Amino acid sequence: MVLVAIGLFTAPAFAQGTPHADSGDTAWMLVSSMLVLMMTIPGAALFYGGMVRAKNLLSVMMQCFSIAALVTVLWVLYGYSLAFSTAGMQAGVTNWHSIIGGLDRAMLAGLTPDARYQTIPESVFVMFQLTFAIITPALIVGAFAERMKFSAMLCFSGLWLTFAYLPVAHMVWSGPGSLLGDMGVLDFAGGTVVHINAGIAGLVACLVIGKRRGWPHTHMPPHNLGYTVIGASLLWLGWFGFNAGSATAANGSAGMAMLVTQIAAAAAAIGWTAVEWAIHKRASVLGIASGAVAGLVAVTPAAGTCGPGGALLIGLAAGVICFFTATRLKHRLGYDDTLDVFGVHAIAGIVGALLTGPFAAPKLGGFGTVASPLLQLWIQAKGVGFTIVWSAALSWAILKLVDRVVGLRVDAEQEQMGLDIAEHEERAYNLS
Repeated sequence: MVLVAIGLFTAPAFAQGTPHADSGDTAWMLVSSMLVLMMTIPGAALFYGGMVRAKNLLSVMMQCFSIAALVTVLWVLYGYSLAFSTAGMQAGVTNWHSIIGGLDRAMLAGLTPDARYQTIPESVFVMFQLTFAIITPALIVGAFAERMKFSAMLCFSGLWLTFAYLPVAHMVWSGPGSLLGDMGVLDFAGGTVVHINAGIAGLVACLVIGKRRGWPHTHMPPHNLGYTVIGASLLWLGWFGFNAGSATAANGSAGMAMLVTQIAAAAAAIGWTAVEWAIHKRASVLGIASGAVAGLVAVTPAAGTCGPGGALLIGLAAGVICFFTATRLKHRLGYDDTLDVFGVHAIAGIVGALLTGPFAAPKLGGFGTVASPLLQLWIQAKGVGFTIVWSAALSWAILKLVDRVVGLRVDAEQEQMGLDIAEHEERAYNLS
């Protein structure tokens, strides 16, 4: 509390910028912030909610909604400061501040209407980055859906945000002196920070909490694919704010990011559908929606540096690969990732993060400053490996702690009854 009190009267480390905000940039970033928030509520809530059984629909929606509220409060208290404080950072110098920010910006100390981040009000930047912090733990919900206690989910989400998400965001995005940033890792909008980080956490979570009762022998089909398609459509739309908004300006970089986002999503949807059609002799609604999401995930780290051709290939690769990881791999290895958080988000995130390296090179149609595609591929691989280890280790430790304190899983009777009634005493559908 003493540190927080000190932070209230400490000047921001990087809020000083241009004397006047650019109205066009500000307007675009306000819209982008709303688009990214829409990705969680209602986007992910509907996308995930449609894929679970009817008795668990409200529980998934409640988890996404409550995460939005919880993360907002934590972001104000210390989250923004730990992620984006630049105190003690120096380009080329690796120290504690390279891994995590300080508390000089706790309670958003120094934030005024006149504070600037580049050409936009810093308040808008705070809000934009908050929406990223909200959706990342919300994505993990899909891995343990239908069996985790609501209290355990809240504890896990708060601790995971603090110890897994905030340091990775700082190490990638906080500027000169950040660990992965100084290493040269390219992550325009969150391939490592959001998708690999969340996807690996999802895999660890479903392994620690165990399989749903009856899986895989009991058939557990999605109860309302209409919700899922609406959710996927909202995610696709919101992703323009996610990727194009990461330019933090209404400029050519944002325009190209928007275009390559559309291309990659479409290519991945076609790639997934083509493989599914070849193998199963039909194209599924769930498949094309999942493929589009895989493409959106994969292009996220590359959106600021790849060209249209690169986006096309990144999307196709993600769609084809994620079809097999989401349908074949989990059954072969026996882990119950309920809604394929690992199979889509982690795998597409890894594919996209790796391919960001070569496709950022101008010789391959990119718009980055990459001189050697192979060297940048190696740098990207190191960033991917670091994020996997970081997320896996911290997620396991947090889950074990939460299990010891409040218990992770509902009992067998509650799981059979459904979490809507067992945890919230409400039903999604009252048809009588």
